[in-house]
Amino acid sequence: MSVLGRNPLLCFLFISQCLLQGQGQAGHDVAPPPPAGLKTVACNGRPVPQLEDIAEKAGIHFRHTYSPEKKYIPESMSGGVVLIDYDRDGWPDIYFTNAPTIEMAMKHETARGALYHNNHDGTFTDVTDKAGVGTPCFANGGAVGDYNNDGWPDLYITCLGANVLYRNNGDGTFTDVTAKAGVGDQRNSTGASFGDYDNDGFLDLMVTNYVDFHFDNLPAFGKLPICTFRGLDVQCGPRGLKGAGDTLYHNNGDGTFTDVSKSAGVDDPSGYFGLGVTWVDFNNTGRSDIFIANDATPNYLYKNEGNGKFTEIGLESGTSVSQDGAEQACMGVAIGDYLHDGRPSIYITNFENEYNTLYRNNGDWQFDDVSYKSGVGLPSMPYVKWGNAFFDVDNDGWLDLIFVSGHVYPQVATLSSGAGYQQPGMLQLNQGDGTFCNASDQAGPALTQRRTSRGLAVGDLFNDGQLDVVVEDIDGAPMILRNHGVPGRHWVGLELGGTKSNRLAIGARIKLSAGGMTQTEQIRSGGSYLSQSDLHVHFGVGTTTKIDSIEIRWPSGTTDILKNLEADKFYAVLEGKGIVPAEQVRPTAHAH
Repeated sequence: MSVLGRNPLLCFLFISQCLLQGQGQAGHDVAPPPPAGLKTVACNGRPVPQLEDIAEKAGIHFRHTYSPEKKYIPESMSGGVVLIDYDRDGWPDIYFTNAPTIEMAMKHETARGALYHNNHDGTFTDVTDKAGVGTPCFANGGAVGDYNNDGWPDLYITCLGANVLYRNNGDGTFTDVTAKAGVGDQRNSTGASFGDYDNDGFLDLMVTNYVDFHFDNLPAFGKLPICTFRGLDVQCGPRGLKGAGDTLYHNNGDGTFTDVSKSAGVDDPSGYFGLGVTWVDFNNTGRSDIFIANDATPNYLYKNEGNGKFTEIGLESGTSVSQDGAEQACMGVAIGDYLHDGRPSIYITNFENEYNTLYRNNGDWQFDDVSYKSGVGLPSMPYVKWGNAFFDVDNDGWLDLIFVSGHVYPQVATLSSGAGYQQPGMLQLNQGDGTFCNASDQAGPALTQRRTSRGLAVGDLFNDGQLDVVVEDIDGAPMILRNHGVPGRHWVGLELGGTKSNRLAIGARIKLSAGGMTQTEQIRSGGSYLSQSDLHVHFGVGTTTKIDSIEIRWPSGTTDILKNLEADKFYAVLEGKGIVPAEQVRPTAHAH
């Protein structure tokens, strides 16, 4: 039974507040109108790379299982996509999560996820059965990390029910080691992210959980005022349901983990509805902090105190609510130094009639909501937004933004107003002055197709120096958006290997100087909406053909500096050794 259902007075007060605020459904507020005079700015006169959907010709035949009516909230929330170079050949491979309908799950029927191997020629091969990762669970999302430091990236899948940790065996197969590792969170897990919060060289794991959902007590469809939207009966939640709490697993360094959520102060005693999560060093302390995007409840920013403890500073930092002081229905989270000031800012996707939020990092744990000022807020308002990313789509040296959309309620397709059930994505180019312009219509027809998208991940799938985009749809086929680039633009790619630090160098901070500008990036696990982008590092450098310097601050605290590098090349860097042949960064095959 829901929290509201157990407390009639609370239920009355909450529903009254919904009516006063003009809410259509309890989980999703109708935001205040945007400031007067704002308008969407098109990228007139700017070269925009074409994003072509090549999924079919690339051999991607995966289809997410779906319920046409989506009577229960888990049926709307799956669809994470993971880029993982599982065979360490330097080419990103793709894993799509899948989930059955509630009806199927009640009958113990499964839905098959899919792992696609990159063939290096623009095509992919389904290797799911060989890899042994087809049906881990009622799968929501996933994250990548080398939990045992053997050099092979492992795969963690979040589930409605017990999560699954797949150990990469180094021979094209994976083994379920969840029970031994002790990371099988039994709740309704959504986001996950690996990060070494104590810098001991072993990756820890943060897991967010959504609503307390049980198959033996299904919330009734459309039976309460809080289960309606614009007069339509819809699925219940997240408000009206109980939150499920979060989990931090500390890596013991022996293949096992310990749940330290409560002692670390990140267990979510308020029961918020956790979705996107990632580790970020927000204040350049050398320690990884945690950011969690919560649906219909305040966000969390956990400051790493360096003693195994975290302090939640979302409200005082300015990242827990919007500039109006309102909770938003936050889904995906992206991190990027879009201003070249060395400070990672936060970009969050939200529900319809709630703008996407851009929190500018001012330093010293202070952020400003610059969503409208930057131009990212207004054009996002009509849509239900999910997967997102900061990435340099045109290789001009400035991080751009992308998000994808799709409603949670199929019933809205019957309405004559609103953005509909299937919705377009959006590409916004960084104009180098703190603002973004809308380039969606100029990037080709694929992104503006109306779809029901969820997860999104970014990586250079074809090793051509262009960042491509992979999108998973919850009602059908995924998109592989190949980036055809802008002629005359240059780039540099890095594959990092830790020695004292964790082998995948998650948490490393990279500072690049080229062409009169300085860019910074951090290697992160998780993020977006239940998804994982490629762990290889990419910088666009515009018309510059020489890289003046690259400084790498490893999680261990050591620093490597590379100088006078040619652009348009990939470099393998080993901690303490500098540039080395790629074979020295990657493990030897058949590790187990």
